[in-house]
Amino acid sequence: MNPLLQLQQQGQSVWLDFIRRSLIESGRLEQMVEEDGLRGLTSNPQIFMKAITGGEEYHRQIRELVSSSPELPIKELYEAIVLADIRAAADVLRPVFDRTEGADGFVSLEVSPDLAYDTSGTIDEARRLWKSVDRPNLMIKVPATNEGIPAIESLLAEGININITLMFSIHHYEAVAQAYLRSLDQRDDPRHTSSVASFFVSRITAAVDQALDAVGAEEAKALKGKIAVANAKVTYQRFREIFHSEAFQERKRAGARVQRVLWGSTSTKNPDYSDVLYVEELIGPETVNTMPPATLDAFREHGKVRGATLLEDVDQAERQLGQLAELGIDLDPITEQLQRDGVKKFKEPFDKLFEALEDMRKTFERRE
Repeated sequence: MNPLLQLQQQGQSVWLDFIRRSLIESGRLEQMVEEDGLRGLTSNPQIFMKAITGGEEYHRQIRELVSSSPELPIKELYEAIVLADIRAAADVLRPVFDRTEGADGFVSLEVSPDLAYDTSGTIDEARRLWKSVDRPNLMIKVPATNEGIPAIESLLAEGININITLMFSIHHYEAVAQAYLRSLDQRDDPRHTSSVASFFVSRITAAVDQALDAVGAEEAKALKGKIAVANAKVTYQRFREIFHSEAFQERKRAGARVQRVLWGSTSTKNPDYSDVLYVEELIGPETVNTMPPATLDAFREHGKVRGATLLEDVDQAERQLGQLAELGIDLDPITEQLQRDGVKKFKEPFDKLFEALEDMRKTFERRE
């Protein structure tokens, strides 16, 4: 049996961390929904930058937009391209959304990374994008920065689906989960709003392994490659405490949905580790794993599903985090820096894409 379908049997949804127009127009996305049980799709500025600048498949639309509206601002040119893809992907996934009664089948679109530290700006842009896309299975991605948390609460309270991104620590998760709970208490009918809390994994491994190498002791070497999974398992336990509590059961009886944890950044960066490490070790009910194409293909080919691995060896995970602290490595400043770096890593391709679109526009204008 396809291992991707086995994940679904464990209560985990598989999403694709990728979008490109040819993926949709070729029918490949629909095929993945049918054959792999794909239940969602995530995008980000880096993915769009690679898609739009990596070939000629968008040139026709860009040329037409430049020809019909020579003075069109670059941001509007960008959104015309991106929103077309988001709508088309949402339409492919709409049957999943309908079949699961709004529990799955989502496509995620990021607010501008320029707004990561701007609460009111984030709220305004999320509202505008939600209205512009006009699909009930859209999720707006908002980062879990200090400024993003109140925006998340406000938008969810309005009934806008939110994918909270750039979470690296249990402290980030706690703030996000509490914002979700507060938003539910502001709604008369919470039945039609969904949210996921995206917890990034592989970037933690890279940062912590570097710190462990600096320590150099055998105890440090023994922890290499293990802290990201341990951190995820402990966070998942906190998820279970919150969403399996009696307090949440009351909200659930009123129609509220669980805010699932989504495992992001699941491609393995270090070739010394399994290429499906962050899939095999992060399986559990009421979760999502969003995988880039290479990771999804690898798991389909040789992934193993041995059960709900998120529930295995939780005591060991807690000990590993404790051992990390005993070695003098404080995970909190590392995860805070990773969040700041994450905002920067989304802003840089966003800016590069705008520059590339400006160059394309000038090129097409000269050809007219």
